[in-house]
Amino acid sequence: MRILLERNDINLDTADEGGRTPLSFAAENGHEAVVRILLEQGGVNPNTADGDGRTPLSFAAGGGRGGVLMILLEKAEVNADTADKHGLTPLSWAARGGLGVTLRMLLGRNDVTPDTADEHGRTPLSLAAENGDEFVVRKLLERNDVNPDTPDKSGLPPLSWAARSGSEGVVGMLLERGNVNPDTADENGRTPLSFATGNGHEGVVRILLERNDVNPDTSDKSGLNPLSWAAGIGHEGVVRILRGRPRSIPAEPTRFHPPTCTKSSSNRALLPRAARVI
Repeated sequence: MRILLERNDINLDTADEGGRTPLSFAAENGHEAVVRILLEQGGVNPNTADGDGRTPLSFAAGGGRGGVLMILLEKAEVNADTADKHGLTPLSWAARGGLGVTLRMLLGRNDVTPDTADEHGRTPLSLAAENGDEFVVRKLLERNDVNPDTPDKSGLPPLSWAARSGSEGVVGMLLERGNVNPDTADENGRTPLSFATGNGHEGVVRILLERNDVNPDTSDKSGLNPLSWAAGIGHEGVVRILRGRPRSIPAEPTRFHPPTCTKSSSNRALLPRAARVI
């Protein structure tokens, strides 16, 4: 490396066909010494983005490279909140990857917006909720400038993503907040309970059913209620939980017809026709 630096005919900031510079690769792979050497050289732009709009800082944050991130953040000219072409900021990448170290470092800065939504309307909290990362979710919820109930462009709030993935811990944390609606429906009419029942997450189903403000019989735009989703896919345990409810739930599930696939992520999978529940 130092031999190359001694030459006058090498451009230290040359990008490859994807727009990646030497600094970008060094940051992604956590080579702290190389990052320092490159930043000491004139003509190396620490904010150069690749073809997808990702900067060296973005790669460091998304790869959990805390040491590199610290080095880059020491540079006054480094933008800590640059979003890539998909709207993902370094904080979004850290939240998406469940990388608590780099996430905490970014949250400690005044120039980082913790609630920036990507091209799909998903915030760092939404991404962390889907992953079931309780530490990251807790850190984000500690912020007053993070909305815990922001829906994405398909209408799914963080609670729906957590319920869909079966994260009981994250569901519980979100429900502790007074400003989270536990029964929000997405663009297809599916609620957190609908996602939990459809995916067979018995623990999440029980948590949601403990709420007085969750309707266990809400039908989505395809006419399917939570019982229909559970019965149609064969989640016997969830069916028993729903059938045991004292509320007014139909004795039989709605006839299950697989909903037509849409661009929304809610009903993408074609599901089997329901069998009669005994």
